[in-house]
Amino acid sequence: MKKTVKILAALAFVGLVLAGCTSGNAKSTKTEVVKLGVVGANNEVWESVKEELKKEDIDLEIIEFSDYTQPNAALAEKEIDLNSFQHQIFLDNYNEEHHTELVSIGNTVSAPLGIYSDKLKNIEDIEDGGEIAIPNDTTNGGRALLLLQSAGLIKVDPDKQQTPTVNDITENKHNLKITELDAAQTARALQDVDASVINSGMAVDAGFIPTEDAIYLEPVDDTSKPYVNIIVARKEDEDNKLYQKIVDAYQQDATKKVIEDTSKGSSVPAWETFGRK
Repeated sequence: MKKTVKILAALAFVGLVLAGCTSGNAKSTKTEVVKLGVVGANNEVWESVKEELKKEDIDLEIIEFSDYTQPNAALAEKEIDLNSFQHQIFLDNYNEEHHTELVSIGNTVSAPLGIYSDKLKNIEDIEDGGEIAIPNDTTNGGRALLLLQSAGLIKVDPDKQQTPTVNDITENKHNLKITELDAAQTARALQDVDASVINSGMAVDAGFIPTEDAIYLEPVDDTSKPYVNIIVARKEDEDNKLYQKIVDAYQQDATKKVIEDTSKGSSVPAWETFGRK
């Protein structure tokens, strides 16, 4: 009897030790936090990606900025980990002006630039001496002038390629007044001008459906690649496996559906047309 009790006691002790070891060695799940900078309030697409990333124990913290001047500075200063608001030409120009090394790690959408108006039904209706507001930064301003050229309103110096300025206008047959404003202000200026060139995201935030409300919309073709929106990281994080998971989560069919719904078909998945990055 005493022998049996000793055996049972020994087995109980072993069980407690094993339980302690199991408890001590239990693998704890660590949630990785990634801070992503965006511009504007229309972030349903990224919110859907955020939900998907939770399955991989990644907490995507979406940081909203009010204009295009802030997210790259915040990324360079390591206040955020990634940003997603710009195209390649904008990024290249920022790197050159600020001596930074920020790089694209993934394509998101192609978002056509549009001309909008509260006063005109068609682009041909603009009168001589009319006023058009365009973004005042180098890349979006140049893109806007090229859009006005493709609409037949002006001509610009072809030697300036993707970044002409108002000083590079070589023909202005309607004697149009081109007013340069912060990109975030061109939609708000509509009541004061005949027309505004508005970035797609800003237009959607202002309540427009680009494919329906723009009086002229930028075509999406091979010439659009420099304007594909991208996910951006610091150079040292170009191959960061955690950040690559963010790209993977974005470039999915489920995201494609959200893009279509939220942009009313005005933005298209760029990774399908132009590849991963």
